[in-house]
Amino acid sequence: MLLYFAGSMIMYEPSEECVVDFWRNGILKKLPVSSSNPNFIKASSQLRESCADQRLCGAELREDYNRLFSKDTFPLAPAFETLYPDCRQLSSVSTFAEVSEFYTSYGWQSKLKGKIPDDHLGMELLFLTTMVEKYTVMDDPACRIEMRREIRRYLDNHILSWVPSWNDKMQIYSHTLCYKAIGTLIYACSQDIYGILLKQ
Repeated sequence: MLLYFAGSMIMYEPSEECVVDFWRNGILKKLPVSSSNPNFIKASSQLRESCADQRLCGAELREDYNRLFSKDTFPLAPAFETLYPDCRQLSSVSTFAEVSEFYTSYGWQSKLKGKIPDDHLGMELLFLTTMVEKYTVMDDPACRIEMRREIRRYLDNHILSWVPSWNDKMQIYSHTLCYKAIGTLIYACSQDIYGILLKQ
């Protein structure tokens, strides 16, 4: 749920309904999730403290979203893997093709195909949650081992390779505590998933 929430906040301009659901109704304060990861602790604390003035929160989030991600301006923290080639030491063309091939190899095609590029962090998080969901229902031990490897490989190649640099931009350029927290939350959840699968 956290990755769905975070992914939607970077893919779409936040709606008033989002603010009502997550802040005014207190969903973020009731999340039954914990972690010993300092990044996660920081992000969850920031999220709970964000949107202090809920009358202004929606407008502030939309303004921050547009500054950070909007195509209409020069985005300050664009959420596309291909824009962080120094993190991968690959050309942006091969990176984009590589992430698309990862999706294809699992027969996954998002409903957003053609609307949002495959290398957008929101798409990458959707695919990650799909892989994790498949892993949790697998019964066969050999299949579970292979899926653990694949999720870790995906995280290594397509999220943890560039999200730290993206999160640095989020911390510098976000005006709202919410978007600072979302950047750190995505990084922390990815680290936690990787760590859990490494131990199993």
